[in-house]
Amino acid sequence: MNLREAAALLLALSLAACGAPSTGEATPTAAPGSSSAPRSSTSMSPPSTDQAIVGTVVRFAVGAEAVNVTIGEDSPATRDFLSMLPLTLTLEDFNGREKIADLPRALQYEGSPGSDPKDGDLIYFIPWGNIGFYYNTAGIGYSDQTLHLGTYDAAVEELERLEGREATAAIVR
Repeated sequence: MNLREAAALLLALSLAACGAPSTGEATPTAAPGSSSAPRSSTSMSPPSTDQAIVGTVVRFAVGAEAVNVTIGEDSPATRDFLSMLPLTLTLEDFNGREKIADLPRALQYEGSPGSDPKDGDLIYFIPWGNIGFYYNTAGIGYSDQTLHLGTYDAAVEELERLEGREATAAIVR
């Protein structure tokens, strides 16, 4: 059994035994895996400390297919995520709950608040260093290990069109 299967089994057993995860429990999003190298682009530079972080739009695109994420809060994790852009990432489905991608390195997150993820959230999962586009958060509760990066407004089918292909993540404004 690989790490991802073990994590999925552990999550299923904990949900069946206890209901939704309680405060402070980690919600698996993906096993550690390959990382993606930065990619150059003509997109805007990450916001400086003088620019607003909240409201920054990050586009995840494969050709003409795209999903935009709006950054919802200014935190160390969101600032560090934006500083990594542009990136090339490969999204994959995890456990019928989210589309995930590994980052090239862990985010600096000290001082970033945990979250109670909702469908339509882009999150960073601390233990595995990945991001996740949640689309099925039923039964998932608050966790200090799950950091909110932003929100998106896209159907699962739109996320699926990005899945398994190299997607460019870049700031658009």
